[in-house]
Amino acid sequence: MDQTLTQFGSVFVFLLLGVIFVVGGYLTSRLLRPSRPNPQKNSTYECGEEAIGSAWVKFNIRFYVVALIFIIFDVEVVFLYPWATVFKPLGTFALIEVLVFAGILILGLAYAWVKGDLDWVRPTPNIPKMPPMPELPVAKGASQKD
Repeated sequence: MDQTLTQFGSVFVFLLLGVIFVVGGYLTSRLLRPSRPNPQKNSTYECGEEAIGSAWVKFNIRFYVVALIFIIFDVEVVFLYPWATVFKPLGTFALIEVLVFAGILILGLAYAWVKGDLDWVRPTPNIPKMPPMPELPVAKGASQKD
């Protein structure tokens, strides 16, 4: 029981020292920094240029598609690394499992590729124009509305 409290106590002391370090650094920098606000310092700074327009701009959805595909394959590597470190004791069954896992991801990538979601500039469809419809003859005695 005493050893358990000692272990929790050391974790508590470590967390307390971490909080004190962060708060102490923040307070020290706040006390030592000069504070002379003026309109030029309070203006928005963007790479040395005056900000033009709103910061809320619409990004092309393809940026998000590329980012999502990157995250999917990044997570795949996170799952494959532990598997690769203990591959020999797991045997053939583990190899088949990881091949199925990678195959599902590759099928998803192939589907996105074939669908055209990975193309940065999508081609515009070439739809032929239909010739105008000929006017139908009007029966005798029927009135035409113009």
